[in-house]
Order: sequence, then structure tokens, then C-alpha cells
Amino acid sequence: MLEIIVLPLLTMVTCKETRAAIIALHKNGFTGKDIVATKIAPKSTIYRFIKNFKERGSILVKKASGRPRKSSKRQDRLLKRIQLRDRSATSAELAQEWQQAGVSASARTVRRRLLEDGLVSRRAAKKPLLSKKNIRDRLIFCRKYSEWTAEDWGKVIFSDEAPFRLFGASGKRLVRRRKGERYHQSCVMPTVKHPDTIHVWGCFSSKGVGSLTILPKNTAMNKEWYQNTLQQQLLPTTQQQFGEEQCIFQHDGAPCHKAKVITKWLGDQNVEILGPWPGNSPDLNPIENLWSILKRRVDKQKPTNSDKLQEVIMKEWVAISQDLAQKLIESMPSRIAEVLKKKGQYSKY
Repeated sequence: MLEIIVLPLLTMVTCKETRAAIIALHKNGFTGKDIVATKIAPKSTIYRFIKNFKERGSILVKKASGRPRKSSKRQDRLLKRIQLRDRSATSAELAQEWQQAGVSASARTVRRRLLEDGLVSRRAAKKPLLSKKNIRDRLIFCRKYSEWTAEDWGKVIFSDEAPFRLFGASGKRLVRRRKGERYHQSCVMPTVKHPDTIHVWGCFSSKGVGSLTILPKNTAMNKEWYQNTLQQQLLPTTQQQFGEEQCIFQHDGAPCHKAKVITKWLGDQNVEILGPWPGNSPDLNPIENLWSILKRRVDKQKPTNSDKLQEVIMKEWVAISQDLAQKLIESMPSRIAEVLKKKGQYSKY
């Protein structure tokens, strides 16, 4: 009878199935000696399985504890507090400070503990320094326009200046490479000590991009140039995009923008101004995202001289779709809400 039951079990090869077969025989009344005679497993293994089953009432193997942790939960919390006090501290520095608290662990162990708490090493985001006045002004601005809808923002023309440099210095560039290809020609971003820089002024609204003007080389934007730019670029854009419909003009608080002559000129032209615009707040201006997109597109063309750079800038600017412009404008209610949520601090935009 035993041979009839055991015969199909002998074909089983996995430890889990062997364990199940031994316990099945045990439950059917067979003694350990009888099961050993089947040679289904070594004698010591059979008796160990039966003993464990009697003690735990289950055939499941208790999970091994593994190597003991070098730190307790309390010590792990201490490590987390140390890291949060100094976000820029390296894992090696943290390991040294942790050791002073009685925990001897490697930098690798430190990284694993922090990872368990969701603390991952990443590049610090670059944002303009916000003073108390900046934060206060940001909150005032966002509260003032917190009820505006995407339709309201669709009546605003956003503007700004931006620099463009040769040889991919305008924006970030990522490449995918294999081991040993770090300095391959296709994986390198060439740089020069004093790259040619072109400054542009542009504007856009939900209706699409407006005028873009390139300042002469080695010319900084001053109140004279700015007034000329507004006369030659802004007014035609407002007429083309809005006709007789009233629109609102946005510009930041740069000195040339706040000059008395500019304020008077805008008033004489019946141009309504959005604001007052808070300082150090590029995250509230969707044209900053437009500049980033434009710079990536220009860098892909790899212009080799200033004339080519200017040509590519103008070409890529007019190629920006109205859908993209509208999506950026429609993000304004979310930008306002995000800054209010962060109490005037940095937002994700």
C-alpha cells in the first residue's frame, strides 16, 4: 500500500513538493521509519519536516532572519534626522556622524537606510533666491489673480528677454552612450571660452507666438531700445492677435521696464499692465517654458556661427504651434494655485 502511494511522489524533484509529500504520508498514518524506507528524502530531512509540522501545524518554511541589521529603528530615525538637517551631506559624511552615535556602518548601508525612508540622492533644483519681500509679493500677486480662469489668462500677452549661445550652451543636453563612449564625438557637447551670445525679446499669448526681435551684438536692453521694441514689436502683435479687443501686457520688473518714460509711453498707448509682477518669479511666467523649448530646438540644429544661430532662432520661433502656446497659457491657474499652496515658496514650474 505504501509503495502505491509513494510511487508517483518519487517523481517529484522540488523541495517544496517533497516536503508536501512527506507530510501527506505522515497525515495518512505512516511513521517516520516507513517514510524513510521510501527513500523520498534523506532521513534527517524527513524527521525535520515532520517535527516542524508538528510544532507549527504548517508545511510552510519559516522565513530565515538573515544577517542581523546593524542599526535599530531608533538609530535609523536618528540617521534620517541628521540627513534632513543637512540635505547636501554625503553618505560618507553621514556614516562618520552616525558612527559617533554608536552605529558602525558603511556609506552603502547609509544609502540603503535613507532609501528605505524615500530619501534619494538627486541634483539640487536651480531656482532664483527668494527674499522675504519676493515671497510676500508673490503671495499678493497670486491672491489678486487666484480667481482668474484659463479664459481670463487668454487675454494676456507675456513677454521676456532671453540669451542664446553657440555650441549647445543655451540648455541642458542628454546623450545615451555605451561604456567607453564618453568622449565620442557624437556624445560630447563642444564649448568655447567666450561663446557668442545673442539676446532676443519675444512675446506670446494663447493665440500663438508674437513678434521676436534680436538685439544687435554687444547691445544691452535699455529704456531706449525697450521703447523701440514695444513700438515696433508689441503693438503690431496686439493688433494682429486681438484687433480691437482689449488685452493685457505682462513684463517683469527689470529696470528698463520700470523706467518712467516706459510707464508713460504704455499709458499713452492705453496698454493695460498685469501686476505688479513679483520679482524672481520665472515660475509664474509661461514664456520661460517657451524659451526652454525653443533653446532645445535651436541646439538640435547645431548652428556654427552667429548668423546661422539667428536664422535658426527665427525659424524655430515661428514654427511653435498655437496649441503649445495655448497649453502654456492654460497652466496659469495651476501655477497660481501651486504658489499659494507653497505659501509663496518655489513651485514645480
